[in-house]
Amino acid sequence: MAGRKDYVNSKVISNREQIEYHIKEILKLVGEDVEREGLLETPARVTRMYEEIFAGYEVDPREVLGVTFDEKHEELVIVKDIVYYSQCEHHMAPFFGKVHIGYIPSGKIAGLSKLARLVEAVTRRLQVQERITSQIADIMEQELQPHGVMVVVEGEHLCMCARGVKKPGSKTVTSGVRGEFRSSSALRSEFLALLKQ
Repeated sequence: MAGRKDYVNSKVISNREQIEYHIKEILKLVGEDVEREGLLETPARVTRMYEEIFAGYEVDPREVLGVTFDEKHEELVIVKDIVYYSQCEHHMAPFFGKVHIGYIPSGKIAGLSKLARLVEAVTRRLQVQERITSQIADIMEQELQPHGVMVVVEGEHLCMCARGVKKPGSKTVTSGVRGEFRSSSALRSEFLALLKQ
């Protein structure tokens, strides 16, 4: 989230000492020497990282869309390839990928950058990909009241690639379909075809 809309997790800031202490204890418990040079600043670095990667807790995603504009455009609008980074709530391991959002306005449109901010607000917290997909679709539907919304999320999950079944390169794809996209296979096909261009 760029510029004045950059968020940080204030709970992490206010609990910095405790978080650093616990990270240091975890390092000891996994067998590390916390006094070696490379690890001396690790608890502080991890805590600063948490301020950023868990910044989504500081914002109500519904408010991110902000001001909408009255516009008579009622044709498909797509913002694709919105890169996101999140943390799996099951393993606290990273997952990342791209979000594609399509909607058909019904008189209200959002600034295009607001859709990227919505993705940031939803993903910068402990998450699962299925919930990310549904939350983005639901918020778009509730706040813009479009004729229809379709959200496709692609993700590569380190909890699946680097541990467990260890299948690097595997991707998970989820979709959320609302309104006219649900009833029209032609509309869904148009959206998916435009994503491939």
